[in-house]
Amino acid sequence: MNKPILSKSRRLKKTIFTDRLEEQGLSAYTVYAQTLLPSGFKDSLEDDYFHLTGNGVQIFDVAGQVVIRFTGKDSKKLVQLMTPRDLSNAIFGKCYYCPFVNEQGKMLNDPVVLKLKEGEWLVSIADSAVDLFAQGLAIGMNLDVKIERTSYQIMTVQGKNGLELCRRVFGDKILNQKFYNYDYFDYNGSSFLVGHLGWTKQKQGREIWVSPDQHKEGLDLYDHFFDIGKDLNIKPGYPNLIERIEGGLLSMGNDMDSFDTPLECGLEKFINLDSEAEFLGKDILRKQKEEGIQKKLMGVKIKNLKKIEVDVGINIYVNDQNIGELRSAVYSPNPKHLSVIGIAMIKKGYFDVGQEFDITVDEKNYKGEVCALPFI
Repeated sequence: MNKPILSKSRRLKKTIFTDRLEEQGLSAYTVYAQTLLPSGFKDSLEDDYFHLTGNGVQIFDVAGQVVIRFTGKDSKKLVQLMTPRDLSNAIFGKCYYCPFVNEQGKMLNDPVVLKLKEGEWLVSIADSAVDLFAQGLAIGMNLDVKIERTSYQIMTVQGKNGLELCRRVFGDKILNQKFYNYDYFDYNGSSFLVGHLGWTKQKQGREIWVSPDQHKEGLDLYDHFFDIGKDLNIKPGYPNLIERIEGGLLSMGNDMDSFDTPLECGLEKFINLDSEAEFLGKDILRKQKEEGIQKKLMGVKIKNLKKIEVDVGINIYVNDQNIGELRSAVYSPNPKHLSVIGIAMIKKGYFDVGQEFDITVDEKNYKGEVCALPFI
C-alpha cells in the first residue's frame, strides 16, 4: 500500500532550504507552524539517531520555529504578560525558554525569547498562533506594541562534531559561547545571530537565525557547511524522535497542550510565581502549586514492543482503571533501552517511578512502567 503524500500549496510555507534538502534526498515532511519541516531522509530513523548521537554532524532546517518580533513601548509588558517566567532582568545575549500561558494558566506555547534591546524582542514559537493571541491582548489592553510574524529562517548544527564545524566558519570565539546564550558572528561579510541551543541533547551545536534580509547569505552558509564538513561526517538531518524522547525534550501539541499547566509539564524551574511580574493565570498557578498537581508528565517504558506510532493519545491502565495517556513514543535502539520509550501524562497516585501499568497497542496487550525524565 502506498502511503499518502503531503501536497504542497501556498498555505504551507517553504523555507530557503527546502529545495536544497530535496536535492539531498529528503523523503518525508511534516507540518510545523504552517511550515514544511523535514522528517525523514533515505536512511532510517534509527540510522539517523546513531549518526546524530555518534561521531557525526547534522544540519537541520528548523525554520518551522516561526519568529515573532515585538516592538514598541509596551513590548516588554506584553511578552511578560504571556509567561510566568520573570523577564524583568532579561538582558542582551541571553536566551530564555519561557512557558507561555493563557488566563487559566494553561500552556499556549513554549518559545525561546530573546531581548535584542529595549523595546525589541524576538520570540521563536512552537506550533501555535501566539501572534494572534498576543494581538488580541494588545488590542484589548490598548498596548503600544507592534507584533510581526517575521521571515527569519533558522537552521541548527547538531552532533558531536557540530562545534568544530561552527569553529571552522565563525572562528575560535564560538568555543567560549555559554549554553542558552546568543551573539553575532560574521561569515563572508554578513553578521548572523547564533544561539548556543537547539532541540537536541547534543550540546556541541548551534542555531543560526537567518534574518529576513540574509536569505541568500543563509543558503550560501548552508552550502558552505557541507563543503567544509565532509571530513566531519556531515549529513542533513531533522529533529530525531528517538533522541528527543530519550532526552526528555517536550513537544508542544504532542506531549503537552492547552489542557495542561507548566507545573503539570515539569517546567517548574522556568516559572517564577513569587516574583512581582504581572502575567496571566498567576493566581491559578499559585493555587495549584500550593495544593499540588493532579497529573504529571512522566517517562514510560513498554516491554516487548518493537514498533509504535502515536498519532492519538493511548490510554494507560492499572487494574482496568484509566491512570493516564501516552502522548509520544518510539522504539529506542539504544542498548540502555532496547524498548519503546515514551512520554505520558499520568494521574496523581500513579506517577511514581517504577509504577507498572497495562497498555493496548494495535489490539495487543503490553506491560509498562513509569520512568523519570529525561531517560539519559
